Amino acid sequence: MKYNVNIYRDENGVPHIEAEDQVGVYWGMGYVHGKDRGLQMLLMRILGDGRLSELLDSSDSSLEIDKFFRKMNWAGEIEEELTKLTEFEHNIMDAYCDGSNTAFTEKTPWEFKLMGYKPEPWQKKDIVLISRMAGYLTLSQSQDEIEKLLVEMIQEGVTKEMLNELFPDILGEMDIALLKKVKLAERFVPKSVIWDIAIPRMMASNNWVISGNKTANKKPLFANDPHLEVNRIPNVWCEIVAKIKDDYIIGATMPGTSAFIIGRNNNLSWGATYAFMDSIDSWVEDCKDGKYKRGNEYKKFKTRTEIIKRKKKQDVKITFYENEHGVLDGNPNETGFYLATKWSAAKSGVITVRNFIKMWDASTVEEGMEFLGQVESFWSWVLADNNGNIGFQMSGLMPKRRDGISGFVPIPGWIKENDWQGMHSYKDLPRVYNPEKGFFVTANQDLNKYGNVNPSTMPMGSYRADRINDILSKGNNFTKEDVFKMHFDVYSIQAELFMKILNPLLPKTSQGEILKNWDYKYNQDSEAAYLFEEFYKALYKEVFGKEGMGENVIDYMASETGVFIDFYQNFDKILLSKGSIWFNGITQEELFKKVAETSLKISPKRWGDTRKVIFKNILFDEKLPKILGFDKGPFSLKGGRATIHQGQIYKSANRLTTFSPSFRTVTDFEKNETYTTIAGGPSDRRFSKWYSSGLEDWYNGNYKTIKAESNIKNKI
Repeated sequence: MKYNVNIYRDENGVPHIEAEDQVGVYWGMGYVHGKDRGLQMLLMRILGDGRLSELLDSSDSSLEIDKFFRKMNWAGEIEEELTKLTEFEHNIMDAYCDGSNTAFTEKTPWEFKLMGYKPEPWQKKDIVLISRMAGYLTLSQSQDEIEKLLVEMIQEGVTKEMLNELFPDILGEMDIALLKKVKLAERFVPKSVIWDIAIPRMMASNNWVISGNKTANKKPLFANDPHLEVNRIPNVWCEIVAKIKDDYIIGATMPGTSAFIIGRNNNLSWGATYAFMDSIDSWVEDCKDGKYKRGNEYKKFKTRTEIIKRKKKQDVKITFYENEHGVLDGNPNETGFYLATKWSAAKSGVITVRNFIKMWDASTVEEGMEFLGQVESFWSWVLADNNGNIGFQMSGLMPKRRDGISGFVPIPGWIKENDWQGMHSYKDLPRVYNPEKGFFVTANQDLNKYGNVNPSTMPMGSYRADRINDILSKGNNFTKEDVFKMHFDVYSIQAELFMKILNPLLPKTSQGEILKNWDYKYNQDSEAAYLFEEFYKALYKEVFGKEGMGENVIDYMASETGVFIDFYQNFDKILLSKGSIWFNGITQEELFKKVAETSLKISPKRWGDTRKVIFKNILFDEKLPKILGFDKGPFSLKGGRATIHQGQIYKSANRLTTFSPSFRTVTDFEKNETYTTIAGGPSDRRFSKWYSSGLEDWYNGNYKTIKAESNIKNKI
């Protein structure tokens, strides 16, 4: 098929696509992704297919990565999904693939040539695969991890009373005796990290929308800054402008998928944060002889055998056991109780693609809520239109569970009533249209009160949302410059709450004096922010380590996982309470004073000096000499865990990772333009001028203006 498409770059390197119709737009999107982000696309597909050992690296760590992706099986059962496509949707996806393959034909990423890998053509199934991966990794994955952690805590002797206080209102029908019998093939906290029981261990975002009643020009203002791993090049997002005559979309896309995930058109703006919906459940399966119990009989598991090929090494054969509750974590031929785990969006993809395509024609907030609400992965969307309307809509496949079951606790799989009973309608999920207060904020907090169902069991803390709400409720006549400033706000409500308790208990030392005069801001030169963080870490280690789970476990959870980044609200509720069973008989005042006296003896440091990270090439990962320029930095991340500008650093799978604004975007409906910063550049080609062209502006808060029509046209 021939596509009449013109593609050029503006002065910032952002690709612009001019086409006669939507099919041409998506051919152009595929071409841009293949040209600018081919390495990123192909590497994601290799990972998703579980072929890293076969095609790139046959190390033992690569084998474990392949095992994980083969277990998830996101590449499976896609052909059946594709039969749901309309002819128009087929044409869109075919065009995207044609564009990508045209780019790959012109030039395959040289990195893969060095490794002897010749990419197969991009196909529609690959779009669905990447969509599934994006919906799970770090987002839904964190929910699965915290639920596995619950089982480990039970098995290591943490009492029911302590668990009820840490996980309030979501432990209905928890059978401790049964969960103690479960054999865990994979542990969230490895056994090498010793559990020491002294007494019987997410990717976040902000978006908000302000109605014209509270803006200077009486037009709505929209803001979004998805918090993802930023210490990688290229950036997750790829900015694109697409035009058909006078219609346009300016937006952020994800290479490999045919969607404007965050964006604006002539009439409507939309953006997302992660919803922290509980979309993953585990069931306890009673297994023997390769079978699982149902009623009074045992049924055979469906087996799936995967062959993982390894470069210059022997193939590895692995068998997975599956039933209606997902994939079993263990071998049912060995008698015992095991967990089977299921993710509600594991077989999704096509409906999501369909509704993102519809966003081209969406012109009102109500239409946008209708389309984005049907996206199968788990997001909190805020929207604004040029008629002055604003709105919020949560999306995602939320399972229908029987009464009394939250989805957080593994339950017996042999009881039929414990099965999912379909999915809730998006219209029952949290949603708001034209809120009376004139603005709406989502920042991964608990939004259950806005719906007819309760999708979140373990949301993030509300501190960031509280700070944004506080600023917006107290102000009027907001401008885009005010929103830019809010994106970089580093005031911590969390620190303010803790310091109200700590302040009168501070030691009469220079360190105590620094903290006493703190403004609760995580500025780069703040010594108080550093001292507070040392106190905070010592506090949760004292309470949940010495008196609960063991210090080694808490150290591991804090440094090697996202538990205290994703789910710190649950821990904070205990730490901020006047009395808790976790305090082991002492008062809150005694606890804070004791921890302050020991933890604040350290020498102060500037907060920024402790936050430096290198932005590493996604493939070479700092293995090449710095002089070659594949890696950039170091950059010192601004803010903390509970500030609007989040800046978190921790390890995941032995690799340093981060949570920080990967992309910032603001829309003011006064003009047909958008204002953005991005942690990187348009291209993943190291020797392109656009490789990291936006990094300094992103760091310094200099927003570029992206217009639907650019006067500067450079051939891509």
